[in-house]
Amino acid sequence: QVQVVESGGGLAQPGESLRLSCVVSGNIASLNGWGWYRESPEIKRELVAAIIIEGLTRYGDSVRGRFTISRDGGNGVIYLEMNHLKPEDTAVYSCFAADGSSLTWGRGVQVTVPS
Repeated sequence: QVQVVESGGGLAQPGESLRLSCVVSGNIASLNGWGWYRESPEIKRELVAAIIIEGLTRYGDSVRGRFTISRDGGNGVIYLEMNHLKPEDTAVYSCFAADGSSLTWGRGVQVTVPS
């Protein structure tokens, strides 16, 4: 089994930065992909960023150039560096870990950027 726990959410002013962390534990040797989705009443569900074991990354159009996903494979941690935050980035951010056939999700963390 795999467990996913996020941290690092909170309140940030427009233009500021936050870093989210996602600790993945358990059978991490089976995993080949990780990433973040976000959800809010306005956004619904949107892919923020993803990274695969080869290091390739993918970003949602609304965050490309502002957010960066990275992986500390040795410690099983996925990071999401969020820069130049905007009010429309306000959402619950959830981390996932994938093994090719299923996704394991964390509970999510709230990020709030007031207008």
